[in-house]
Amino acid sequence: MAKIFYELKQNNNEDSKVFGKWFAYGKTVEILNTRKLAQHIAEHGSIYTPDVVYGVLEKFRSCLVEMLLESKRVKIDGLGIFYTTIENEKGGATTEEDFSVNSNLKALHIRFLPEQAQEQNISSREFFKKAEFVNVKSLTEKKKPSTEPEMGNGSGGDAPGEGD
Repeated sequence: MAKIFYELKQNNNEDSKVFGKWFAYGKTVEILNTRKLAQHIAEHGSIYTPDVVYGVLEKFRSCLVEMLLESKRVKIDGLGIFYTTIENEKGGATTEEDFSVNSNLKALHIRFLPEQAQEQNISSREFFKKAEFVNVKSLTEKKKPSTEPEMGNGSGGDAPGEGD
């Protein structure tokens, strides 16, 4: 099962309704750029070299942006739909005639809606079921004493959480 790493943080905002409560925040272990993703895809038994895969991914990226800027939605079967949303400035225009793109629009966002067809469902609920969650703190704490000799981690210092 895939591992999703998280870190617990306490809400220290005294004005918050959830002051003092603890929440999980995702921890990324690596960012795959297009070259690394192409290499990964090529290693999965692809007949295409990493350079060919990279070229296709780059063309996909540029065409996706082009289609989104033409007010089109792009559906990738088995993955989901890319689309844009407009963010307006607060307050809005008083009348239709008063509306101006320069003064009333704040941003244009790219959004993604995951595939929800039963056979390829990657919606949040289904994605959650497929993941194993690992607290990063558990990776840095020393294991309980055992009868086998312990191998050093080369850090030369105490792991976080020791001596608490």
